[in-house]
Amino acid sequence: MICISVTPASRTFAKVDMLNAARQCDLIELCLDRLVKEPDVADLISGVDKPVLVSCRRKIEGGQFEGSDEQRLAILRQAIVAGPAYIELDYESAQTIPRFGNTKRVVSYTSLRKPFNATDIDEIFTEAKQLNADIVKFTWPTPTLEAAWPLLAAVAKKNALPAVGFGLGRTGLTFSLLGRKYGSPWIYAALERGMEAFDEQATVSELDDFYQWREIDPNTHFIGVVGMGGSEDLTCQCFNRVFKRLSLNVRCLPLMTEKIDKLKSMLEALKVNAIVTSRDLGDEIISIADDLEESAELSQYADLLLNKKGKWQAWNTGWRSAIRILEQTISDGSDNNRPLDKQNVLVIGSGSLAKSMIYGIGKRKGLVSITSPDDKQAQELATKFNVRFVPFQNLYNTLSDVVVIADPNLRSGSGKVEFNPSYLIPRMTVCDVTKMPGDSDFIREARGRGSKIVEPAAVYAHVLATQIKSITGKEVPASEFEPLIQARQQ
Repeated sequence: MICISVTPASRTFAKVDMLNAARQCDLIELCLDRLVKEPDVADLISGVDKPVLVSCRRKIEGGQFEGSDEQRLAILRQAIVAGPAYIELDYESAQTIPRFGNTKRVVSYTSLRKPFNATDIDEIFTEAKQLNADIVKFTWPTPTLEAAWPLLAAVAKKNALPAVGFGLGRTGLTFSLLGRKYGSPWIYAALERGMEAFDEQATVSELDDFYQWREIDPNTHFIGVVGMGGSEDLTCQCFNRVFKRLSLNVRCLPLMTEKIDKLKSMLEALKVNAIVTSRDLGDEIISIADDLEESAELSQYADLLLNKKGKWQAWNTGWRSAIRILEQTISDGSDNNRPLDKQNVLVIGSGSLAKSMIYGIGKRKGLVSITSPDDKQAQELATKFNVRFVPFQNLYNTLSDVVVIADPNLRSGSGKVEFNPSYLIPRMTVCDVTKMPGDSDFIREARGRGSKIVEPAAVYAHVLATQIKSITGKEVPASEFEPLIQARQQ
């Protein structure tokens, strides 16, 4: 089930919000802690045809109730008399408010600072049973998968009482999807942005449109997507759309981790056999790989890892897509099989992305020059790949047919370690592999100056198609992702 949290400030809006929520959920959480006037719970719940869970949380539990605890307890007692399906009670409230009628008791335990440990959780289940609980609820911060792990264990473990969890923070979404697979009685969502019970709570439309949570079941296989920014969200949406069309019981699982060394064991416990990474984490994620293909080895960067026969294999797919779209842009429909051959290509950067692009351009016979605000690193890289080194202060005297921006930290400007976009002129082809699918500041500058653009959205779509084929073995045209990409950019 999905439980939509409704957090109204007035009784009038409460009814409207509950009616809207009822159309999209199985259970409505009516949060009373923000109501300005004392609620008439019986009246509020009478207008909806879905079961209602009533809560009224103190500030120490993340709620907004401003009155005294005596007032809050009076509201909860009045609420339970109205006969909602569930009443949420904290430990202290559960001690003073007895069971009444058919209303089920959700005894909640909240820690706003850190997760409960395993010993705490075992004791909580024993205590909740003594408090006549029907369901135990855990709420704590889940900024990373590591923090969400005990919460998942509490829900998945076969206990005397069923458990639901609410992960605070963006990775609460990860817990919700895993909770769906591992048997949580329900997962929480907000009706819409601005109506979250807690900051960064996922909305029901996000769960539906991006993650298609309703199709997740105990047999669903997850593909990990490391990173939780806008492009990673879009990756999940695109992949899930394809998985559904192909009738594959596979869905994306967004992941944030602070301890890469522990990620491997958690992925194996969750039976996640493929992960794609954000551009920011490709340097770190490679450390869990057992085998590296050639370009991943040279660049020490991976954006796709596959677990085959118990070994993680690392792949660097991004450069292939960037080179493919770059060549299409240069050839502009001609029959030239090697459009990069003898083209003067200036690569700006000295990190893993630069290494990847130098490797790929070299394979296509482009004439590579490398520059970077860090001259020492750029010179070392030039020596390693046997290409021309250009001191950063001299780049404006360098003739280029193609400019590849491969430094995520490159700043625009006229300073000593900044890149002046006036270098970009109409006859140049410009490619920026640091930000996709949207335009970076440098791509916007290049457009305005009339340069030929390697479209970031086209590169991004090609990367997705390549990764889908590697994961599923199915050919998916890059054009399939274009409507979703365009919709996100509008």
